[in-house]
Amino acid sequence: MTLARLALLAAFAAAPALAADPAPVKVNDQSAVPPADWKSEKPSNRLRSHQFKLPSGVKDVADAELAIYPQSSPDPKRNHPRWLATFIPPDGKTIEEASKVTTAEQPGAKLTTLVVTGTWKYKERPQDPRSKEELRAEWRVIWVIVAGKEEAAHVRLAGPVAVVERHKKALDAWLKALK
Repeated sequence: MTLARLALLAAFAAAPALAADPAPVKVNDQSAVPPADWKSEKPSNRLRSHQFKLPSGVKDVADAELAIYPQSSPDPKRNHPRWLATFIPPDGKTIEEASKVTTAEQPGAKLTTLVVTGTWKYKERPQDPRSKEELRAEWRVIWVIVAGKEEAAHVRLAGPVAVVERHKKALDAWLKALK
């Protein structure tokens, strides 16, 4: 085998390792590298710029999903009622008791977070009346409105309660890393 062929084979062997390095994910005019265990997927629709599968780590327990929606409304008063309406609170609780809103400021962005736990009335295409509703019991969804100076994006982490809880620290760290 010639030296040129060996060099070419070595370059091809190294290429997958280089490609495995996670690329930064853009949210508005900021970006951050996602955690290594977030598996990038093709976005399921054109409203999403990025989509990730976050593993449950448990057999027969659904994975969580993280989706990023660019060019979204920055107004919680417009978004939160619509998002809350997609949930049935746990027995004995109101939707207000099953949800929590927090805000945080960081350089270049204001983050408004809505966390809801209960039965999610999931629809693949929420605005399409023909889209079939699927009830997902004991689910948690974290919606984050990332409002920059000129634009806003929504980040949504959804999945079984324990799986979302397992990935919440990584989500918080990733949001904080946006620069």
